[in-house]
Amino acid sequence: MRLFAAVLPPSAAADELAGAADKLKALPGAGDLRWTLRESWHFTLAFMSEVEDATVPELSERLSRAAHRTAPFPLSLHAGGHFGDRALWAGARGDVETLRLLARRADAAARKCGIPMEEHRHYRPHLTLARGRGETSLRAYADALADFEGAQWPVTELTLVRSNLPVSGVPGERPRYEVVGRWPLGGAG
Repeated sequence: MRLFAAVLPPSAAADELAGAADKLKALPGAGDLRWTLRESWHFTLAFMSEVEDATVPELSERLSRAAHRTAPFPLSLHAGGHFGDRALWAGARGDVETLRLLARRADAAARKCGIPMEEHRHYRPHLTLARGRGETSLRAYADALADFEGAQWPVTELTLVRSNLPVSGVPGERPRYEVVGRWPLGGAG
């Protein structure tokens, strides 16, 4: 199964971002982008790709320990950016260093289970809002998000998510995400 560790924004934060995203969808060329669904919004910490079912219990135990060793921290959705003309995203503000630490711990948990991971690189927290096909410049959308500042919330859990890829062949169908496990951060109850 395809898995990733993530931090999920709470409903109130997603509501704020949805309002900002609705304004972006009114900009010229927005219809050419594939907008992500609100229920799929997340900050990926560690993408594990394909994981054997037999590995999930050990991975879950290691992620639980990683969560327990990380104190809850404040985060908010903030501004935006783009990766070329491929992805438009909202950024993060708050205790981003602890978010990066949690990402490193989730990555280490996967590696210790023998899951092949991408080469280590600087973690850049982002929540993908839309994907482009390289034909529409995303700069105007990122610029329109420059002043966006969501309310701060406490991050209190680490989540393991399964990505179910489309199988119907229907154009525009998106992956479906399913929560496999949740672990409270240390001191979160």
